[in-house]
Amino acid sequence: MTVDIEVVPLEKPDDVNVIVGQSHFIKTVEDLHEALAGVGGTLRFGVAFCEASGARLVRRTGNDDDLVALAVDAALAIGAGHSFVIMLQGGFPVNVLNQVKAVPEVCSVYCATANPIQMLVAVTDAGRGVAGVIDGRPPAGVETEQDVADRRDLLRAIGYKL
Repeated sequence: MTVDIEVVPLEKPDDVNVIVGQSHFIKTVEDLHEALAGVGGTLRFGVAFCEASGARLVRRTGNDDDLVALAVDAALAIGAGHSFVIMLQGGFPVNVLNQVKAVPEVCSVYCATANPIQMLVAVTDAGRGVAGVIDGRPPAGVETEQDVADRRDLLRAIGYKL
């Protein structure tokens, strides 16, 4: 048996955040929708889920047609059974990550980011699976004391720390 690794870039605008994970049941798409809708009225999202058996469809939902289309395109590009993609605007992954992970069908979350990402997809005779994620660029250095102060100020200015 052989394994090929494909690099699958996820296409999205810079102002869209993405969460990619793995789940195990068709009910995932509706449960993720409910979890995201419960976060707040300003959150816009699209969800796509790849079935691994049966009809093997990309199931989709959301409250923003453009984000649903982005999520579907990303799910089709990944093409790994039981993977899901969430595209977000009007909020950040940190606002919804605990709710996503609390959905009973969710097995794992591979990434949650606004960065450009590439999915590493393993391909065998049996199908496709997510092998890893490339999220952003490598470090350019180590933060200075001024960088520490700037980070702390930013987190307080946007309300994430007191």
